[in-house]
Amino acid sequence: MNSVEAERGKVRLRPPRNALDQRVVGWWRLQGTLFWGAPVLVLVVLGLLITPARFWLLTPAVVFAVLGLVWVIAMPLWWFKVHRWEVTETAVYARSGFFWQEWRVAPMSRIQTVDTLRGPLQQVFKLATVTVTTASARGAVKIRGLDHELAASLAEQLTETTQATPGDAT
Repeated sequence: MNSVEAERGKVRLRPPRNALDQRVVGWWRLQGTLFWGAPVLVLVVLGLLITPARFWLLTPAVVFAVLGLVWVIAMPLWWFKVHRWEVTETAVYARSGFFWQEWRVAPMSRIQTVDTLRGPLQQVFKLATVTVTTASARGAVKIRGLDHELAASLAEQLTETTQATPGDAT
């Protein structure tokens, strides 16, 4: 937190400083491969089994495979450059998205719960998601793609900080 922010006691919207863990690129690539690969696999199998429809099934399979390959290579790198997060004494900052970028700020006095989540694929990559819930109708602030140990430490730090921060979290 800089001195101007401290003097005014305000939370300013600004770019968060921290990048996600680099392993998140592999996690996103695996998710993309599963997403694009499933329809490609189904179309290829059907194309091989149904001879009269082979062309009409294998053509979209090739198109999906090419689009999926481009997506799996490019999008995770782009997302890694865009997604940022930071925790200061006054707030949790998160920026996500690629076409529609979303900046979220959760003041410490408004935080109600802090959760961590590690799905099966995240566990493979030793990653976790930290979810900071506030009373906002917009929903929770989520920081996806953190090292699982950093996520646990961050959840503990946020819990301690919010308990010591005056306010009723509403």
